[in-house]
Amino acid sequence: MTGHSSQSEPTWLTVVRLLRWDKPAGRLILMIPALWAVVLAAQGKPPLPLVGVIVLGTLATSAAGCVVNDLWDRNIDPQVQRTRSRPLASRALSVRTGVVVLVLSLACAWGLSLYLNPLSFWLCVAAVPIILLYPLAKRVFPVPQLVLSLAWGFAVLISWSAVTATLEPATWLLWGATVLWTLAFDTVYAMSDREDDRKIGVKSSALFFGRYATQAVGAFFTGTAVLLAKEGWLLSLGWGFWMALAVAVVGWGWHYRQLTPSRPDPAVYGQVFQQNVWIGFVLLLGMMAGFWR
Repeated sequence: MTGHSSQSEPTWLTVVRLLRWDKPAGRLILMIPALWAVVLAAQGKPPLPLVGVIVLGTLATSAAGCVVNDLWDRNIDPQVQRTRSRPLASRALSVRTGVVVLVLSLACAWGLSLYLNPLSFWLCVAAVPIILLYPLAKRVFPVPQLVLSLAWGFAVLISWSAVTATLEPATWLLWGATVLWTLAFDTVYAMSDREDDRKIGVKSSALFFGRYATQAVGAFFTGTAVLLAKEGWLLSLGWGFWMALAVAVVGWGWHYRQLTPSRPDPAVYGQVFQQNVWIGFVLLLGMMAGFWR
């Protein structure tokens, strides 16, 4: 078996791997839409305590999501090359330890949510069932990445309403852009597991779209760009935002081109995921700059 040996690793480090804190890209890519929302809702000047709560809240929530996923999939992950060394799959941690870490993560998220206004708090509550049940989607729903995208979308709704205590048309445009963006990069991520998923019998958007998966990713990236452009127009954002959006569109176009060959280099899938973290931060800086006058 490849990966880490449970004997050679202290327990705290195994827990860090369970929470995926050794792979920050997946944590940051959830944080980004939440930060987009708080910056746009606050017109470029979000209250710093709220930003802190949102950063910590996304870390706690994504930690809970990782543990839930690994608890549900502890007997599936050993059959997938990419996931077989995960702590619960490799039995480096017990189910009981996983449940304790999950409860602590949810408790941290709950404590942070008490800082928010009632609308944001109840949106946090509404997100919990989706987070807990998302890993089951791949067993029954043909496009489980859509369920993950809807979970990601709550980051926008919670963060925006935390500033304004309302949900506006601009909120829903950003929500739509986030859902499509997540669908795009997570479908690319699923492409690397296609053979294993097909063998095991679990579902994914990469399998659902089949030979049109690359075209679907291109359509999702295009939809993201269109909705972000509408957002920028609706909020009268300045040149900084439009420059950042142009950089993002070039990046997404390059990703589409990388995925176009019938057999792309398998390393491309991970690279596209990682590079979307940087694109997300470029857009965040553009949103902040968009309010400079």
